[in-house]
Amino acid sequence: MSTLRITRTESVDVSARSWRNAMFVVFAACGFALAAWVSRTPAVRDGLGASTGHMGWLIFAIAGGAIFGLVSAGALIGRFGARPVIRIALLTAAVGLVVVAAGAAVASSPVVFAGLIVFGLGFGTCDVSMNVAGAANERGLGRTVMPIFHAMYSIGTLTGAALGVLATFLGIPVSVHLGVAAVILVLAVVPAVRLIPEGVGRSSATQPKLTTAERLAVWKDPRTLLIGLMVLGMGFAEGAAEDWLPLATVDGYGVSETVGAALFGIFVVTMTVGRLFGVLLIDRFGRVTTLRASALVAAVGLIITIFGPSAVTAAVGIALWGLGTSLGLPVGMSAAADDARTASARVSAAATVGYAAFLFGPPALAMLGEQVGLLHSFVAVLALVVLAGLIAPAARPLAVPSRASSGPTPTQPARVQPERVPITH
Repeated sequence: MSTLRITRTESVDVSARSWRNAMFVVFAACGFALAAWVSRTPAVRDGLGASTGHMGWLIFAIAGGAIFGLVSAGALIGRFGARPVIRIALLTAAVGLVVVAAGAAVASSPVVFAGLIVFGLGFGTCDVSMNVAGAANERGLGRTVMPIFHAMYSIGTLTGAALGVLATFLGIPVSVHLGVAAVILVLAVVPAVRLIPEGVGRSSATQPKLTTAERLAVWKDPRTLLIGLMVLGMGFAEGAAEDWLPLATVDGYGVSETVGAALFGIFVVTMTVGRLFGVLLIDRFGRVTTLRASALVAAVGLIITIFGPSAVTAAVGIALWGLGTSLGLPVGMSAAADDARTASARVSAAATVGYAAFLFGPPALAMLGEQVGLLHSFVAVLALVVLAGLIAPAARPLAVPSRASSGPTPTQPARVQPERVPITH
């Protein structure tokens, strides 16, 4: 056995970077899995012979499972830590995709519905877990990183959408496509999760377990609820595109399924760009100003998408829509996790409020779409984006970090004094 002596600063940096890289993979895997489903919704609709309303209830299954996962994730993380919860959640999502694939193969709506519930359960649980782990990593690194994590989610979504376009073009059955996507999800996540430190988010002697009263008190905190409402508005804008954009452009502009999937790809590309470069804007102008500007861009994009004269102008609107929506979720999750001790409970609460959009949004847009068309149903999305911009000040960083915090906040990087520590191997 040899002993390597390095500074604590070097040790922390290496560990934090490995942890960061693991989070890149986890966020990308979630986006990839969701896009695998979304990109094939037109084919699933045709295979099942489903109406727009019927598809709304199928998508409702994802949201229903996700809401249960969002509510329960905080307690699970507090007891077991984020790492095992992320692993089990993504394996659950993979199982859900396999069940959906089986349902699509036999054209069974009940089987597809059941698979989407399981998929949503895994997806929702992972959403809270990866944001808690990502926020803790952000504190450890001492700089804004959360939008980049969500950019990796968008890159994963883009990859999944691109494979969906290719599968549609080649005529690959939905069952085969989703089955392969589930295998890729497992192969990517299992090794990556091992790089997340054990115990992240778990209660400890220095970070005692939240009592039931403390967890309930989180739901009465105005800042947390307003952050959740902001996430709801911006998340609804993102979710509406993920759930309905391919179908809305196919029905509203008369484009082919392949073009509809490609237009969804434009949304994902601009969202990814916004998240990658949004870090610079947040560091320069702050959360509130950046969020307000983002909401304005998203609103303009939605107006052009909804009321534009052609698919070409719609493409421009979709690009602005994706760019403007890009920072809502990551900044909201980061803001909810400002206090490390209550991070899992607050992220769970804010995400649950925000993801109500995913629960009620799909059937609501479906019913509205039955009356005015899917494209014009996006007016409801526009209204919530405007609301999100108005309440953006709720995301302002906490003035004083919690004493229970286990690390620096994103706005106040820690100054780690070099210390020589032995690492054996």
